[in-house]
Amino acid sequence: MDAVNDDSPSLEVSGLAFAYPDGHQALFGVDLTVGRGERVALLGPNGAGKTTLVLHLNGILTGGVGTVSVAGLPVAKRNLAEIRRRVGIVFQDPDDQLFMPTVREDVAFGPAAAGMRGAELETRVREALEQVGMAAFADRPPHHLSFGQRRRVAVATVLAMRPEILVLDEPSSNLDPASRRELADILRSLDVTVLMVTHDLPYALELCPRAVILSEGVIAADGPTQRLLCDEKLMRAHRLELPFGFDPRSVTVGAA
Repeated sequence: MDAVNDDSPSLEVSGLAFAYPDGHQALFGVDLTVGRGERVALLGPNGAGKTTLVLHLNGILTGGVGTVSVAGLPVAKRNLAEIRRRVGIVFQDPDDQLFMPTVREDVAFGPAAAGMRGAELETRVREALEQVGMAAFADRPPHHLSFGQRRRVAVATVLAMRPEILVLDEPSSNLDPASRRELADILRSLDVTVLMVTHDLPYALELCPRAVILSEGVIAADGPTQRLLCDEKLMRAHRLELPFGFDPRSVTVGAA
C-alpha cells in the first residue's frame, strides 16, 4: 500500500474521464479538490455523472482515464482496503446497508471485518451510535426502526470506520421535517469531510458552504452554494430548480 499524506486534501480528482462498456461516456475530464473538513454539495440533473463520479472515489468503478486520490493515497487496487475505510458511502436507501439482526451488529460489521475485536470494537460501535443519537437503540432490529432512524444507523455504520470522507446520496429524501432537521444537526456536528449528492437545494444551502454542479460529465460550476443557487441562468441551464417560493437570498449562510 502507498503511504498516506496527512497534508494532502481529502479528495483530489484530476482529469477523470470514464465510459461504460456500452460506450456511454459518463465523465469527460473532471477536476475536483476537496479540502479536509469541507462540506461540499454535488449538484446536477439526472444523468449528469454524479453517481459515476462517486463510485470512483472508493474504487467501485475503475478503468477510467485520470486520477483519484484520497488523503494523497491513489485509488488503485493495491490501496483499496484503506481507500474503502477512508471513503464511506451512505446510500439513499438505508435498507441497502442494514442487514444484520440488530443495530449493534450492523454498526460493528465493518470494523469487525477489518479485524477489530473485544472492548475496542464495543467502544467503536458505541461512539458511532452516540454520534447519531442512536445509542439507546443498539439492541433493536433495524427493521423495527423508523425510516429516519434507519438512515441515522446507516450513517453510524460508516462512522464506525472513522472515514476521511463521508459521501451521502440524497440524505434528506423521504424524511419527515423533524428527521430532516435531526440529520442536519448530526451532519453539522461531525468532524469529517462531507460530499453530499442531492437534489434538495435548500438542504444543500443549509449544510454545505460550497457546491459543485456536475452537468453532462463535466464540472459546470464550483463556488459558494448561495451564489450558485442565486444564479438563475446557471440553474436553468443545468435543470436545477428551487422549490416554489424559496429564495436562497433570504437564507443566512454560516461557515459552521
